[in-house]
Amino acid sequence: MKTLLIVSHPYPEQSQVIQALQQTAASLPNVTVRNLETLYGHDTTAFDVAAEQQAHEGVERVVYLFPIHWFNLTPMLKAYLNQVWSYGWAFGPEGHALRGKQMQVVVSAGATAHTYSAAGLIQSTVQEVLTPMKASALYVGMSYAEPLAFYEAMGASGDKLAHFQQALLACLSAPQTAATVATA
Repeated sequence: MKTLLIVSHPYPEQSQVIQALQQTAASLPNVTVRNLETLYGHDTTAFDVAAEQQAHEGVERVVYLFPIHWFNLTPMLKAYLNQVWSYGWAFGPEGHALRGKQMQVVVSAGATAHTYSAAGLIQSTVQEVLTPMKASALYVGMSYAEPLAFYEAMGASGDKLAHFQQALLACLSAPQTAATVATA
């Protein structure tokens, strides 16, 4: 499946897990990677909207890879969606650029899987935290795959990082994205 991977991390120099996952995805021949902070720094107004929209052409799946940032998207990713998913391109009477594509969200979280549960501290699942992404996908006519979440990501290394990378490879290599949540 031809895939566009949009990566964002507010502190890229600290993003061991996101960097490793980005490198893993980039190793696949059907994946094009666009790292927002690499392309635009931290300037939430610097997007080349035409180039970003063009990057979506011919892909079947768009993957958003980011750390959950205070139970939300990263600032760059939110600004990206606000600007790139414009009326007339992504939605509206003439806008169908994303219709029929699949959205896959892949996130890392410093907290445990239990934290992201009804019984946990935030009393919300990762799926609930990501509801705005699901709503956005459905609004523009995309299908929405179950998020892939990597918990306890802060300081992950060795076997845990390798497990995360293998789970991402399996997700991106599958003809249809599997509904999974990684907890190892």
